[in-house]
Amino acid sequence: MKDILTHIPSREYFLPPNLSFSKTIWWLPLCLVLLLGTLPIQAQQVTASVDTTKIRIGEQINYLFEVQAQPEDLIEFPPEESFDPMEVVEVFPTDTLRPSSEYSLRKRYTLTQFDSGSYTIPRQLVRINDQPFYTDSLLIEVADVVVDTTKQKLYPIKPYIEPPGGFRFPAWGWWVLIILLLAAGGYFLYLRRKKKQEAASKLPPYEQALTDLEELDKSQLLDNREIKEYYSRLTYAIRRYLDEEVYPHAMESTSAELLLHIEQERKKGRLLVQEETIIKLREILTRADLAKFANQRPDLITARQDRARAAGIINETKQGIPQPTEEELQQNQEYQEKLKQRKNRKKIIATVAGIVVGVVAFFAVQIAFQGWESVRDTYLGHPTKILLEEDWISSDYGTPPVRIATPQVLRRGEMPLPDQVRQMMVGNETFLMGTLNDSYFIAVTTLGLRGQANFDLEVVVDGIYGVLEDQGASMILMKQEEVTSRDGAVGVKVFGSFIFQDAESGRQYEKEYEILNFAENGGYQQIMLIYDREDTYAQQITERILSSVELNFRAN
Repeated sequence: MKDILTHIPSREYFLPPNLSFSKTIWWLPLCLVLLLGTLPIQAQQVTASVDTTKIRIGEQINYLFEVQAQPEDLIEFPPEESFDPMEVVEVFPTDTLRPSSEYSLRKRYTLTQFDSGSYTIPRQLVRINDQPFYTDSLLIEVADVVVDTTKQKLYPIKPYIEPPGGFRFPAWGWWVLIILLLAAGGYFLYLRRKKKQEAASKLPPYEQALTDLEELDKSQLLDNREIKEYYSRLTYAIRRYLDEEVYPHAMESTSAELLLHIEQERKKGRLLVQEETIIKLREILTRADLAKFANQRPDLITARQDRARAAGIINETKQGIPQPTEEELQQNQEYQEKLKQRKNRKKIIATVAGIVVGVVAFFAVQIAFQGWESVRDTYLGHPTKILLEEDWISSDYGTPPVRIATPQVLRRGEMPLPDQVRQMMVGNETFLMGTLNDSYFIAVTTLGLRGQANFDLEVVVDGIYGVLEDQGASMILMKQEEVTSRDGAVGVKVFGSFIFQDAESGRQYEKEYEILNFAENGGYQQIMLIYDREDTYAQQITERILSSVELNFRAN
């Protein structure tokens, strides 16, 4: 026994070397401090949860983190990319609660997904003082949105919206253009009239020269010692006569150029004047140049003598101009004829241009106020615009009767009806305007019933789709709503669009339709309106027809 006991290890064997049991008492406070130091870390907790694990496409779920931590702890939540394949819609600010000595932090993320299927939100990493904490992964089921086509109404495709264009000529610009065109036309007419008046009042060259000299005598320029102005008007009278009778450039030529040309004309025999006449003209022009440009002032006697010499020069020049030969007269006559024809052509061109400008201005005003489409349809014609502007006729059709206003009188015809209606009816009457190929088609159908107390319009509406298909319609979009007639009758309106293909020509038409269905006065009444899509005039016709429908007018 003693040997056995010696092999039992003593308590000191479990202690650090060279330490006795009695010396371990001082370890206890140190262990207690270490144990208390680990308590905050053990208190840190991270949990994650979602409000639902099953959603439909596009719905949202809330992913919530809850962290228990101390005030001095540094917490890092995961970024948005870590939730892939789910899409983060919104990240909310962190909420902080303090239910006890610890803090409770909450962080919420809103997630969604737009494709059906099963998606796993991966483990999320939250760091507290750089220490990692991982949450569990979560499975989310995303289901398709189930649509009941028997209850869900179908709506036509939205029309294409034309994007705004670039530059558009402003409306006020048309007014400016019109005013400028009118002003230009008025100014042109004014100049033309003024030119005619001047031509009518113009004297022959010789008489005009003598008139200029007489007006110079009456001016009293010499009495007022205005020598420069006196000689300017004197030489103007001489030059003007020579410009029209002898030398076409006499007005703008210098004195030397004018004298040289007259000398040449005399030598060639085209001007029969004496050398003395040319000398007198040279003296007058020289004194006039000195008076105008050198400010010399000839005496009054010399000035009056120059006036008399100027009259003599004009007289001698008139006598010295040879009379035209018969051949020259004929050539001149032909030349005048050509000038006349040229003037007539100019008149015609001016008239046509004026008419064109007026027409353009008129249409510019029309387009500015009414728009291009309205002006085009007004003057080039549009089938539904013609119908809209006709004298409309209000009449009663069928039994039980329907009162309706239409652009033209409806004529008897035939129109297929749903089988459900045929089984209930006693007899039917149909009145038509146009065909499905036309821009506008109207059909009014009335029939009596076999005494059914409750006539279900919904059953009739379901059969309209088949009727349109039988007529060659495809791509039918249909929706319905309640409608009230002008006199208070309540029915069902079926409306939408379809594509109609003509069996003979094979041509396709895009159509819109509105079909009114009533069960009044012991019968069934249907008003069918079919017209070209996006025809504004047809839409106005439709509104006018629908507002005129009456079924209980006999009771009023």
